[in-house]
Amino acid sequence: MTVARIWTIARLELTQRLRSAGWYVLLGVFALVLLIVTVLALMAFSYSSAAGSGPFSAIVMLVLLLVVLISPTLSGSSINGDRDAATLASLQTTLATTGDIMFGKLLAAIMTGAAFLLVAVPFLVVSMLAGAVPPDVLVVSLLVLAAEIVIVATIGIGWSGLVARPLFSVANTYLVIAALTIGTLIAFGLGGMVLRTGVDVKVYDRDADGTPNCETWTTQVVQLPRYDYVWGFLAANPFVVLADATPTALSPQGYPLDIFGGLKLTVRSAQRPPSMPGGDECGPAQYTPPPPREILASTTPSWYVGLGIQLVIAGGLFAGAWARTRTPARRLPPGTRIA
Repeated sequence: MTVARIWTIARLELTQRLRSAGWYVLLGVFALVLLIVTVLALMAFSYSSAAGSGPFSAIVMLVLLLVVLISPTLSGSSINGDRDAATLASLQTTLATTGDIMFGKLLAAIMTGAAFLLVAVPFLVVSMLAGAVPPDVLVVSLLVLAAEIVIVATIGIGWSGLVARPLFSVANTYLVIAALTIGTLIAFGLGGMVLRTGVDVKVYDRDADGTPNCETWTTQVVQLPRYDYVWGFLAANPFVVLADATPTALSPQGYPLDIFGGLKLTVRSAQRPPSMPGGDECGPAQYTPPPPREILASTTPSWYVGLGIQLVIAGGLFAGAWARTRTPARRLPPGTRIA
């Protein structure tokens, strides 16, 4: 496995993509969508207290959404597409090793995804300057976006080597992305509702004027959901990873000013055990939640755990595709085209 052969395979892969006019149309549509959203975000947030970092966080979230939607179509048929076109076998008879082929196609998929990120950079810079967003927020956001591009590309390459048909490999890639984005939310919501804790609550009798009679009461058990047991499901969500890793902009009162901070506060609040919001009418004072700044400071960051989970999934699929692509092959799926 050499750098020269990896680059040669990546260059061949990129040449095939650049010959298609649809590739340039896709980049143009991507830029047009970002332009429209940037203008609308700057106009919409100008009327709110989040006028500073609000538009920037909205555009970064949109870029991540578009990346996870577009990347599977660009990498999910890389290997099995060549197998269907009878070009993979010819490539395997050259000096290129399995590692050269795998990493060459992965490099091409990453560079393809990076092209969309480069198109998005001017819009991110404009929104950053318009909202006086600190440069470190832009740097961290770009690093997380780049990491997600690599992970999604690796997942797509993995499925393209494991599944014989390009259509199914692209569909499987989308299923993994859906599990990380939507499935984690479903698992978090349902898991918290299933794992409940019973809390004894005093229900006081009331006098004729409606005031509670603190001398007589009955006890009822209220079931509270335990989201603090299942918040870890959200760690692998790409949007949670982005929000949790990005520095949070807070108001002088300690409240988040952008989408990053709002999402981070929601996930971090889920780590705390539930409390009765109403308190005891005749007992202690009503429960008051701590300020957001205290919640963010006292809870656990999870972005590195989320990236680790995503890397394990992507690495497992990539390793499986490597084993399936290795030659000479001992077993091939029925109907697999060799040459």
